[in-house]
Amino acid sequence: MKDIDLTLLEQPYDAKRYETLLYKKWEESGYFNPDNLPGRHATPFAMVLPPPNVTGTLHCGHATMLAIQDAIVRFKRMQGFKTLWLPGTDHAAIATQSKVEKDISKKEGKSRYDIGREELLKRIAAFAQESHDTIINQCKSMGSSLDWSREAFTLDEPRTRAVYTAFKTMYDAGLIYRGHRVVNWDPKGQTTISDDEIIHEEREATLYTFKYGKDFPIPISTTRPETKFGDVAVAVHPEDSRYSAFVGKTIETDFCGSLLSIKIIADRNVEKDFGTGALGVTPAHSKIDEEMAYTHNLPFVQVIDEKGKMTSGGEDIVGKKTAEARELIAQRLRDAGLMIEEKKITQNVSTAERTGGIIEPLPKLQWFVAVNKEFPFPHKDKAIAKEGEMVTLKILMHRAVESGTTTILPDRFAKVYEHWINNLRDWCISRQIWYGHRIPIWYKESAIHCGPSAPEGDGWAQDEDTLDTWFSSGLWTFSTLGWPDETTDFKMYHPNDLLETGRDILFFWVARMILMSTYLIGEVPFKHVYLHGMALGKDGKKMSKSSGTALDPLEVTEKYGTDALRMALIVGNAPGNDFKLFDEKTKAYKHFANKIWNASRFVLSNTQGVIINENTLNAAHQALLLEWRNVLREITEDIEKYNLYLAGEKLYGFFWHRFADVWIEDSKTWFQSDEKESAQIFMRILLEEQLRVLHPFMPFVTEAIWRIMHGDSKESMLMIQPWPMN
Repeated sequence: MKDIDLTLLEQPYDAKRYETLLYKKWEESGYFNPDNLPGRHATPFAMVLPPPNVTGTLHCGHATMLAIQDAIVRFKRMQGFKTLWLPGTDHAAIATQSKVEKDISKKEGKSRYDIGREELLKRIAAFAQESHDTIINQCKSMGSSLDWSREAFTLDEPRTRAVYTAFKTMYDAGLIYRGHRVVNWDPKGQTTISDDEIIHEEREATLYTFKYGKDFPIPISTTRPETKFGDVAVAVHPEDSRYSAFVGKTIETDFCGSLLSIKIIADRNVEKDFGTGALGVTPAHSKIDEEMAYTHNLPFVQVIDEKGKMTSGGEDIVGKKTAEARELIAQRLRDAGLMIEEKKITQNVSTAERTGGIIEPLPKLQWFVAVNKEFPFPHKDKAIAKEGEMVTLKILMHRAVESGTTTILPDRFAKVYEHWINNLRDWCISRQIWYGHRIPIWYKESAIHCGPSAPEGDGWAQDEDTLDTWFSSGLWTFSTLGWPDETTDFKMYHPNDLLETGRDILFFWVARMILMSTYLIGEVPFKHVYLHGMALGKDGKKMSKSSGTALDPLEVTEKYGTDALRMALIVGNAPGNDFKLFDEKTKAYKHFANKIWNASRFVLSNTQGVIINENTLNAAHQALLLEWRNVLREITEDIEKYNLYLAGEKLYGFFWHRFADVWIEDSKTWFQSDEKESAQIFMRILLEEQLRVLHPFMPFVTEAIWRIMHGDSKESMLMIQPWPMN
């Protein structure tokens, strides 16, 4: 065994000295690409990186995701798996366009309509590229061993082809349709938005209880009296004796100068003990009321427009913003003696995440994915359903998890997932913005064509809308592998073995990937789902830039090193649970990195030239080695079950409190006795095995030490050394 240059270990561990250098060496080795791994790597293991939005910079959520995923990937690679971790970014249509539009408005005082579609898209592309470059560099700074040769972008040409193939397949099957439905409308952004793009803010509101008119027999309560011009019914519980005599009747009444025709209906969804027990039904401005309208065959009367202004209510109301109209109507009710009660309450107000606009539920002509429509399952030789079996998209989504084909960790989220699927409505996939995949529908008079390009001939016009970003990201596990072609990557790596992501997008991304994959491919997109929680401050509260509690991961790594941050993000972070991240915790793991460095220096300085032969250990050292191997077995099992927080904690505790505090101290005596050779072999085995096991968690400091021990050839890199339990 060659002599080791111990002078390289004399100074305290300096993360800045090694991290950039080592990452460059890893990249140059080509081992991030599974095609280049040594021959023992045969069985595939695949993960995709949940694509960060090209809208900004790395935050603690991204850092958590990268630390957990890279630890798993490095573990699997060392176990001998042909490990693929596929990177990419998401164009995040609304978020990205909104940022660029705000910048244009601030600097030039212009809107998108002033500069036009082509110029706006040009500026967005430049912004997205700059953000992409920043994000990729930040991912690398976290030590992420991603296969950059396979990097994808949701809006690049291969993914665009996949999107249009998926759209046409579902359109031809009748699962994508255009129709009038109540959607989330953002008056500021002038587009529909998905539920996940809504921020619910607690605000003070007034609950008004009143009668529509003097002769109307039933009082109702609402926080939005301005929408009552669109009421077509009052719903009561069928067992509410107070109102049973009115059920089935239609009553005409004057509401603030407008004639309403109100049908009294019985519906079990009404809570008879809440408020007056009667609900004014406004189908055009409430998703809940929309469902009642379909059940009871009620008309839709729209009284608010796309700019959030009134279109009904008389000359002094029409054209007013809803908040202003609300107070005018309330005063009219007071003046007419119709107001029964006004009570201050706190309610959740739906606002658009990107613009801050208050959401208006509006009936709009939009494109939808039908989740309850039956169709014959189009695939053969698939476990999720039999070919020709009548199913719905919701049935396929249920079966994926119910059957155990896809498992969710922690398992309590499986019930949350099932509950959400049970209540899933048709998915609105169209957006009134310019950035994104434009809907591949073409119109010419009464003719409609679906395809990526127009048919031959003049006069065809493409639909102006773009697709919801989640439509393209829903294809992520297979579009990144070359689908719709049957590529080698697709055959080898789909379904993915694991999807690791935040618990907050279980519905919006995870569920949609299951929907798209089970229908288009006939199989689940991934075998396991690992959901991590949210990073909280030391006080247990959500981190916030405005309150100064948000930690910038790059500032943390600059101060304490990447390995320290990775350990702080993993230890104490049980799947699905929120966890605390604070300065002192990360600082403690910086000390741990230095402890590993110093312990390695001590062991190596006392084992120069030793030839490792485990069979020559004495009985005492064999017993101690067995103690470590039992801990190693537990750590391995923990990682295989994706309980990284337990594995990291055990590894930290063993290295510091057993290996360093006890055995290194004992070895100072052993090295001076006739047990010296056995002690040298024992301590060297312990060091090398612990460096291997620490590597997925703390790749930089362990690779730096390993390089000093074994040289800098790519074949000797720690990242491809066998896991000790192999």
